[in-house]
Parts: sequence; structure tokens; C-alpha cells
Amino acid sequence: MQQDSTAHQAASTAGGRPARTVRPRHFLMCSPEHFDVVYSINPWMEPEKPTDTALAVAQWERLRSLYLGLGHKVELIDPVPGLPDMVFSANGATVVDGKVLAARFRHAQRVDEGPAYAAWFRERGYEVLDGTHINEGEGDYLVTGDRILAGTGFRTDRRSHAEAERFLGRPVVTLELVDPRFYHLDTALAVLDHEEIMYYPAAFTPGSRATLRELYPDAIVATEDDAAVFGLNAVSDGRHVLLPEQATHLIDALWSRGFVPIGVDLSELLKSGGSSKCCTLEIRDRVPGADS
Repeated sequence: MQQDSTAHQAASTAGGRPARTVRPRHFLMCSPEHFDVVYSINPWMEPEKPTDTALAVAQWERLRSLYLGLGHKVELIDPVPGLPDMVFSANGATVVDGKVLAARFRHAQRVDEGPAYAAWFRERGYEVLDGTHINEGEGDYLVTGDRILAGTGFRTDRRSHAEAERFLGRPVVTLELVDPRFYHLDTALAVLDHEEIMYYPAAFTPGSRATLRELYPDAIVATEDDAAVFGLNAVSDGRHVLLPEQATHLIDALWSRGFVPIGVDLSELLKSGGSSKCCTLEIRDRVPGADS
């Protein structure tokens, strides 16, 4: 598969499409060794359906191995018994320039995840702010270029957007979600590189769709089929894009833009409404020598 990807990338570059550059990333992940679906807080969760924890771990391990193989740094937080959704580390915080806005979860079943992630960062010397209002980390905060796209409508309180803007020091653009299947922003939109995104328009209000068209006129627009398989719950390093292998339209669109899509199978974790991005919290450390 890697040889095919390299050949496809060479052809894309030769064909005049943009050459893409990997930017090494720093990720935090959490093993799904306690994963199960024992409650329902989104339309994907059906406790009556059986889950296979061993399969969830195997699928997650492949995702982690892919990151390591691509040259990214992956750290781990210890999973806590009784917190089956802690595997979705993206929800645990938002990290920009080494500053950590800790998550504050809406549903009681996930409340204890916030302090667990905050403690991990504090123990390593990060500046951490405990959110005043409900915010579910990178589930609803996506950093692109010099701004932060912020979701609301189902989980994150829009009042937290102003808090994030003040603390993280980046302008925040509010986007309102309307389809309960796409309850977090990272299920309906993915950041590809700087000012490039892909998204599913029907997940947003008309006003938010207009905002996205204005800010990102060249965005990749996902189909209903893409969105339904969580194709937008993707992780990009500027060149490679890891996303569900069933999102074939998005995969073709990414190739056409010079990206190298890598299909992954996280079908077991999808039973709880999560995929690649949900399992991946990006730690954006402060760059040495950057202006204060």
C-alpha cells in the first residue's frame, strides 16, 4: 500500500497538483481497553448491540502504529476503568501554543474524563485552564491556519467560544450544528492543512454554511455517504489523511488535491460514534523562540 501511495503522489505532483509536505505532529491517545457501549448519548450508541473490546484495541493499535510509522510523536494517557469513552482523547482538551483548555463534558457519564486529561497535562507542566462553560475539547474546536473553528448546537456551549478565544489567543469562528448524528464539529468537518478543509454542508445551519463558503471557497464538500461512515472524522498531517476506508468519494477527492489518503478501519469504535480524529488529541506545543 505504501508503494502505491508513493507512486500515486508522484503522479499527482507531476500532473500539476500541489506537492504536500508532512508537518510532524504530537498526539495524545488513550487505549480502549475499557471500551464498551453501556449508555446512549448520541444516535450511534446502541447498548443492546454487543461490542468487542479486543477488536477495538486491535483497530486502535493500528491507528497508533500508522502515526508512528509516519514519523509522528504519540504519547499515551492511562485509561480509567468506568470511563469507556475515554478512548476519544480529542474530546479531552484543546491545546494551542502549549496552553490547554480543559474539557468540561455535558453528559454525566463523561464528566470525569475532563479532570483526568487536565491532570495529565498539569503533571507535565502545561498551563491549564478549567473551562467555565461546557466544552468538549477538539470534538468542537478545530484549529486551522490562524483561527479556531468552534462547533455548538449539541455539546459545546457557545459561551465557551469567547473563553477559548481569550485564553488560546486565536480568533474563534462559531459554527452551529443541526443534525444530531453529527453532534461534534469533528464529525462534520476536518482540517486538512492551514486554510484547507473538507466538510458536510447539511450538518450546519444556513448561516454557518455561508460562513464556511466565504472562508473556504475551495473546500472539499463531502457527500451524505461520506458523512454517514464518519469520513470527516479524519486526521491530516499536511500530506497524509487518515480516514475511514469506506469514504470513497472523499478518498478520490483527496487524491485529486495532492493528499495521500490512508484508509483505516475503526468500525468497533464507530459503535460509540467515533473514528480517527476522535481518538487523536493534537498537542500543539509552543514553538521555541515564538513571540509571546
